[in-house]
Amino acid sequence: GNIKGDILIDLSMGSAVHHLYSACEFFKHIIVLKIQDRCILELKRWVDTRTGAFDWCHAAQLYLNIGNSDLLVDKEGKVRSALQHVMKCDLEKENITEPIDLPPADCIITGLLDSISKDQDDYIRYLKKFLKLLKPGGHLILFGALDATYYTIGKDKFHVFTYDEEFVRKALVGEGFVIDRWEVKKRSNVSDLTDYKRVIFIVAHKGK
Repeated sequence: GNIKGDILIDLSMGSAVHHLYSACEFFKHIIVLKIQDRCILELKRWVDTRTGAFDWCHAAQLYLNIGNSDLLVDKEGKVRSALQHVMKCDLEKENITEPIDLPPADCIITGLLDSISKDQDDYIRYLKKFLKLLKPGGHLILFGALDATYYTIGKDKFHVFTYDEEFVRKALVGEGFVIDRWEVKKRSNVSDLTDYKRVIFIVAHKGK
């Protein structure tokens, strides 16, 4: 509740929306940026309540601890109203939303850096681009997996950039972020789908 404002930009993997159910209470407008057309299609299908759209109710109930179906429907309506733009972005361009210039955001939420970065230089390069989307004093909510090397979807194995706490702290401070909250949690379940050791959750704000 301490982080609020007009514009939230969501830069995350897949077409999940459950993490936005609480965000819609604190931000008037939500802009979702995706790197894949399929994710955009799936998310727009959900926003427009089209037939065949994935039902995120189960995730929302767990995420918000809501058992009342009427409250859940109301919450979904708020998310759809706030989620005004679902756009494709090109992370290799200096302005990742070119040719559109987005208004500076009050907050960015992302867990994308693990998957798109090949090395430390990549991570910092993308972080710089995300920073440009924030207004002075704006917040970054960053989550990721520490000491991971891969994750799998079906039979396909995908690379994940491996990093530790020290690297991400130096990267954020080096780009002018002030760290407000830092949480690390050890992995509680064992699975061959990925090999991360811990998850990290960071809230930081852009120095004015």
